[in-house]
Amino acid sequence: MKRLLIITLFVALFTAPAFAQTSKDDVVDFGEPVPLKIVSEDSTHTFSIERAVSLDQQARGMMFRESMEPDSGMLFEFDQPKIATIWMKNTPLPLDILFVRSNGKILKIEHMAQPYKLRSASSEAIVAAVLELQGGRSKELGIMPGDLVQHEFFGTEAK
Repeated sequence: MKRLLIITLFVALFTAPAFAQTSKDDVVDFGEPVPLKIVSEDSTHTFSIERAVSLDQQARGMMFRESMEPDSGMLFEFDQPKIATIWMKNTPLPLDILFVRSNGKILKIEHMAQPYKLRSASSEAIVAAVLELQGGRSKELGIMPGDLVQHEFFGTEAK
């Protein structure tokens, strides 16, 4: 069992795709922020988010950022729905990680993911995207699993 674990770790470390690496000096353009809304039971919360669509954008994510506005965030849009895992490597800010299904419904929230931790947070089920918000913001606003994310990626934008 121990030998299998060591082999598995070796393979995971040394066969990771090149895009998974990013350094502080890499320049990654996320474009202009766009609006995104989360509809909770009795209110709607508006955010200005960056979109991480390309592999380079997703590899960088929120790494190396020293500050974040309360109503900002980043949406990681996947080509195909999948079980998603997110880690906090090189991320100095605590984040709320919202795992979002294809229909825009929030499946799960990882509250206050700790800076610099290598332990990954998993959606544990298939999702289409991950939304990262300032740590603690979800609880502060009463955002919960089952709430609706309104954005063009999910086809749920407000009419």
